[in-house]
Amino acid sequence: MAKDIGIDLGTASVLVYVKGKGIVLNEPSVVALDRNTGKLLKVGAEAQEMLGRTPGNIVAIRPLREGVISDYDMTERMLREFIHKVSGFFLFRPRVIICVPSGITEVEERAVIDAGIQAGARKVYLIEEPVAAAIGAGIDITRADGHMVVDIGGGTADIAVISLNGVVESASIKIAGDQLNEAVVKYMRRSHNLLVGERTAEEMKKQIGCVFPKDEEETMSVKGRCMLTGLPKSVTVTSTEMMDAFEEPVERILEAIHGVLERTPPELIADISINGIIMTGGGSLVSGFDKLVNARTGIRTYIADDAISCVALGTGKSLDSLNTMMDGTMNLSRRRQMNTP
Repeated sequence: MAKDIGIDLGTASVLVYVKGKGIVLNEPSVVALDRNTGKLLKVGAEAQEMLGRTPGNIVAIRPLREGVISDYDMTERMLREFIHKVSGFFLFRPRVIICVPSGITEVEERAVIDAGIQAGARKVYLIEEPVAAAIGAGIDITRADGHMVVDIGGGTADIAVISLNGVVESASIKIAGDQLNEAVVKYMRRSHNLLVGERTAEEMKKQIGCVFPKDEEETMSVKGRCMLTGLPKSVTVTSTEMMDAFEEPVERILEAIHGVLERTPPELIADISINGIIMTGGGSLVSGFDKLVNARTGIRTYIADDAISCVALGTGKSLDSLNTMMDGTMNLSRRRQMNTP
């Protein structure tokens, strides 16, 4: 029999949850193909190794940008590979739930559903990321109790206030982990005349990146190409410099959080001040993010256990209610919000 599958289709990585087994796959959303023949060479971690290192005939691409599909054909082929990897030979095609950002348009929604069907799913259901993140973080979203979730992924930051199984207020901005990496690349170019790649920027973000002053300053030696001489050069970067580099994108995320709080009904604000703000997604693991949100909002903020897998776990848990779900998205309160000015 076909197993139901939950997929967290992220800009940076794809996590696959199989009912009864848990998360069985966590791979970067990167595809490598031969330009001449169009043949798929590698998918996932092996393809990521090739990023920025390929010869002329091989191209390594990320088919998802800012939380949505930017290359339909590649996304479909990548999904097919991942579904085949986790389910092998199946007699019946599996039903699949796929996570989408809360600010997705109907056209982008349709593209995700079609890509899932083409990749081998019998039926595709969609669930909004903040709803899945809340379920994955262990919040009971069925109660009349307000919870605020801030999910910072690779391509989008989704902020939502959830009560009674639905999103009351939400914002989805295309500022997240990828933009933090870009900010580091720009900062290194501007301050040190050094060109660094995306992977180096990611490494810097993980090792010494912070958005709130650390008790002890950390340093890291970074290698890249000097813009003045064109030769390799090494510089030492501090965690305080990383804080300066992140300033602009982080400010945008804080503005979005503030905007959602402003629009939230007073009863739910009272609930949130008691329950606190929960942060999920890889981007929330940048050192000091919870402290910064706490300092700016005055609301207790904490990072969920296993923040990276929260959305995938929530998607997996919602597989139990598949029979009661309608085709399309799980929560359509967004439609009303999008239509009102």
